[in-house]
Amino acid sequence: MADIYIRGGWVLTLDSNRRIIKKGAVAISDGLIIDVGKREELDPSYKSFSDIVIEAERDIVMPGLVNTHVHLAQGLIRHCADYLPLIKWLKNRVWPLQGNYKPEEALASAKLVVAEMLKTGTTAFLETGLVGRYGPDNIIEFLHESGIRAAVARHVMDLKGYALEENVLHEGLVEPGDTSFKDTLRLYHKYNGLSNRIWIWFGPRTPGAVSLELYRKISETARELNTGITMHLAEVREDVEYTMKSFGKKPVEFAHWLGLTGRNVVLVHVVWVDDEEIMLLSKTGTTVSHNPSSNMKLASGAARISDMLKAGVNVALGTDGGPSNNTYDLMREMKHAALLQPVRTLNAEAIRAEQVVEMATINGARALMIDHLVGSIEKGKRADIIILDYWVPHIHPLVNPISHLAYAASGNDVKHSIIDGKLVVYDRKLLTIDEEKIIEEAEKAAWEVYNRAGICKEPDTVWPIL
Repeated sequence: MADIYIRGGWVLTLDSNRRIIKKGAVAISDGLIIDVGKREELDPSYKSFSDIVIEAERDIVMPGLVNTHVHLAQGLIRHCADYLPLIKWLKNRVWPLQGNYKPEEALASAKLVVAEMLKTGTTAFLETGLVGRYGPDNIIEFLHESGIRAAVARHVMDLKGYALEENVLHEGLVEPGDTSFKDTLRLYHKYNGLSNRIWIWFGPRTPGAVSLELYRKISETARELNTGITMHLAEVREDVEYTMKSFGKKPVEFAHWLGLTGRNVVLVHVVWVDDEEIMLLSKTGTTVSHNPSSNMKLASGAARISDMLKAGVNVALGTDGGPSNNTYDLMREMKHAALLQPVRTLNAEAIRAEQVVEMATINGARALMIDHLVGSIEKGKRADIIILDYWVPHIHPLVNPISHLAYAASGNDVKHSIIDGKLVVYDRKLLTIDEEKIIEEAEKAAWEVYNRAGICKEPDTVWPIL
């Protein structure tokens, strides 16, 4: 017997052999995948003997997506910082808005982001850094309630800058090093490992906001606790200029010098790096979280993803936040990742659809250090599975489902999402949280923030509004 039996069309396993099973099926019991194979082989054991049977003959069944770079607090400000490069974007819009949040508004933002991710196929994600003013406990407890799987980093800092001296954080986001470090430890001991779905990571701010001593302390403590570290690095050219001028080291060299490389580290963006740095990432087993939409929108540059993949770097995908991407749809991000490398290299073969799908699934699970649990459809793994409708014009004719996932599909094609063997989205409806209430709360909270910060109260458009 099974709790859930999926009678699929195409089953993309992402297992070690990368099997694609036509007319496939998956059986789930007690949160685990207990069988994977052809429908004709599995039907006699499960079709009439399962609590829930999902008929998915016109669907694609695949592992849930893993988003390796998310700003939960930026859901309310997704339209508030268009047409700006990174540093002006931060100083003039994003930091002042986030620095004015109250805990209930940060929670409303997190709920909005999670609702969007669940409905578009993300089953696990990495939050890049909560701060004290957001009320991290309430956010983490909501994440657990929602059913999603999450590694939650808490920001750690003891300086006020970002790269160049004149770039100073908004006062509402500044925290003492002792406060932010100790609170990360508190959250770790309170929540890490909760239901085997919530983990607490360290989220040191970008160079310029953290002292060398604190970076080293973070590195040592994370390894002692067997937890992760995530940090923005080499996102824009100013990052390279800062580490070279201040320390005589390129960004990845700087990170490695401080112990901020390794299999428990996810470095985000990593756009401005050279061949030596790419090899260092590969040798240390450090993950790069590629966020193509954000890099394009903020004119940060195009990361050397095809070169990293050739060098053996574990590259995963992230959406970044609301104002740098405007969606948290990782399915859509796959297309941007697939198209940006041919543009960067002028080589149509720079990256394959298979590599992009790996980045969104098994590579992401490896980045979160949970690839022994999820990231593929295999017997014994936890059942994090999504089901996409391919009986739609833009995914037809269906000869190669991998190509369609990378180039044609979007999160709106997701019909059902299963996390830890439980349905969290069924027939495109959220089952664990109240979508209508979340949207209403977000609308109210957003205007509270806009009015308090004095930003984003009017649409930034050159067209007349009557």
